[in-house]
Amino acid sequence: MRIVVTLDVMLARRKMKAKDLAERVGITEANLSLLRTGKVKGVRFETLAKICEALQCKPADLLDIEEGDPVDEASG
Repeated sequence: MRIVVTLDVMLARRKMKAKDLAERVGITEANLSLLRTGKVKGVRFETLAKICEALQCKPADLLDIEEGDPVDEASG
C-alpha cells in the first residue's frame, strides 16, 4: 500500500493552473511539480494547509491510498 497524490485532479476540478497554485501557496513551481508527481518524501502540514485553503478542499481530497504490495523501505 502507498500514498498517492491526487493534486492534479483537484487542480482540474478547480480549473486552476499549477503555476497559479504555486504562487498562492508561496512555493516554487518545481517543488509543486515534485509534489504533484509524488516524488517527495514528505510535505509540511503548513504547506498542505495552504494548498487546501487555495483549493478550498481537505487533505483527503489531495491524498489517496493505492492498494498493493508494500513498498520496500530500502528501495523507496
